[in-house]
Amino acid sequence: MAPDLTTRFTGLDFVNPFVLASAPPTESKRKILKAFEAGWGGVVTKTIGLHPVENVAGPKTIYQRTSEEKPYVSRMKRPDTVSHSSWNWELISDQPLEQWLPDLEEIKATYPDRMVIASIMAGAGSDEEMENWKKLARACVGVGCDALELNMSCPHMDRKDMGAHIANDEDIIRSVLKAVTEAVDVPIWVKLTPATSTLVDAAGAAYEAGASSISLCNTFPSLPLMDPETMKFEVEVDGLVTSGGLGGLAILPQALQRVSDISRAYPDGAISGIGGIKGFREAFNFIAHGAGNLQVCTAAMEEKGSGGVGVKLIQELTGDLADFLERKGFDSIEAFRGIARERVVEHSKIRRKSEDYNGGYAQSPDAA
Repeated sequence: MAPDLTTRFTGLDFVNPFVLASAPPTESKRKILKAFEAGWGGVVTKTIGLHPVENVAGPKTIYQRTSEEKPYVSRMKRPDTVSHSSWNWELISDQPLEQWLPDLEEIKATYPDRMVIASIMAGAGSDEEMENWKKLARACVGVGCDALELNMSCPHMDRKDMGAHIANDEDIIRSVLKAVTEAVDVPIWVKLTPATSTLVDAAGAAYEAGASSISLCNTFPSLPLMDPETMKFEVEVDGLVTSGGLGGLAILPQALQRVSDISRAYPDGAISGIGGIKGFREAFNFIAHGAGNLQVCTAAMEEKGSGGVGVKLIQELTGDLADFLERKGFDSIEAFRGIARERVVEHSKIRRKSEDYNGGYAQSPDAA
């Protein structure tokens, strides 16, 4: 008998722990239905807002590659290269709420056993924006969404009261969660930016204010590369560029560090792991560090012939997970979730070559 991949996360039963992240793979009803047909356990919709959105007049996403022979990173197509990362400066969904709502209702009715998490975003700093968070929450839950993910992490919003611009402010995190939890009664996931030295404190504020889970990591703030021959950025508009988000395999070790930090600080807190999952080995590492749910984006987008939703990828992920569980005799991912947690320690706890090393401090004469 094949292992049961059903996973309970934030009170919701997923047919498997693999979810398409909020990004182009979940930007439309057509793509989400195709993703569920392929076997994904859930989706987080592309972020829904109330304000007008207009993307840049040029490419929104690029894929960067590298090779052993010519190891530079570039979007330039050349033979014998492998995926390095994705880079995008795409804003949230330009599809209005009124168009999303009947689509979400149809998606949930067609696949009632799959989890639909609506990603939402509004601003901060006023009662009006708090009401916008409430309106978005009520509307999405009203058409059947199983949970909400609050986008406080997008690294390239053009409004300064949104996305990663507000993710370091614990008061704003609390006020947004207060508004949303007053409006609806479903699990609330909070997607925080990884680009902060106060991430653990921000996560603590979110958990304390009612977050059911923290989603980590969104793309890291970054710039595209400049071609030394043309002296142009590999993606630009009128010769200009601004901060975008780096994703894919390149961010995997950094994403694991952030997940580990949160998991060790709040071992009872749920985490949805994101950042560089291309196969089971990467997914395993997120689970080992404490994640109970896995979100995927770049690898699905890169799969040729899938329409950007990872048709073959989800079959590989579920197949490899089932094989692993069977070989190890595990009933579910809970059997090994968090096994790395106690093995990540402070630098001073790592054994040194000599027993009397004390961190480089000068020994006082009295101690000699």
